[in-house]
Amino acid sequence: MTLDFSFAFLITNLLLGVGLAMDAFSVSIANALNEPNMKKTKVFGVAGTYAFFQFAMPMIGWICVHTIAEKFTAFQKFIPWIALILLLYIGGKMIIECIKERKEGECEVGSEGEKSGTVLTFGSLMIQGIATSIDALSVGFTIAEYNTVTALVAGLIIAVVTLAICLCGLLIGKKVGEKLSGKAEIFGGIILIGIGIEIFVKGVFF
Repeated sequence: MTLDFSFAFLITNLLLGVGLAMDAFSVSIANALNEPNMKKTKVFGVAGTYAFFQFAMPMIGWICVHTIAEKFTAFQKFIPWIALILLLYIGGKMIIECIKERKEGECEVGSEGEKSGTVLTFGSLMIQGIATSIDALSVGFTIAEYNTVTALVAGLIIAVVTLAICLCGLLIGKKVGEKLSGKAEIFGGIILIGIGIEIFVKGVFF
């Protein structure tokens, strides 16, 4: 078994990680805008979840290429649609809930005068993780020539890059979210919808 951990391999996968992490970075900002008082443990949990999915999806794609390549190729055309539907659902739900709460006077301030927002639930986080990483399934073709160990290392590099970028996104969102008051949740929802549309257009038309 030959392992190729050259400088070119490292740079290629670092850049691949940056590219794949951009959607998760934007979603991280949106989540922190919505929940500026997010605890440090949750911040690392959210970033870690995105990193896990960005590791898992290329590996699933790599496995599919080596086992059911023909069926996997046929499935690829549905990837942009899945991402669009999931992010439209989450983003739309966020906006609708905030509008309802604002009518009831609950979205802008909580019981102690702080922005309440909608807390990111485990289910929503899982949906976001899948939606922002599902296009990374296609990376399975990019790393198809790698052996098992090399593919795992590539996936780990992508995951570490994603973790770092998403932590930055969450910190930025927390800082900005504290200044946007009740508008932050609506803005975060718009970001999620925009990401869904961007993934769809990029996947279908380019």
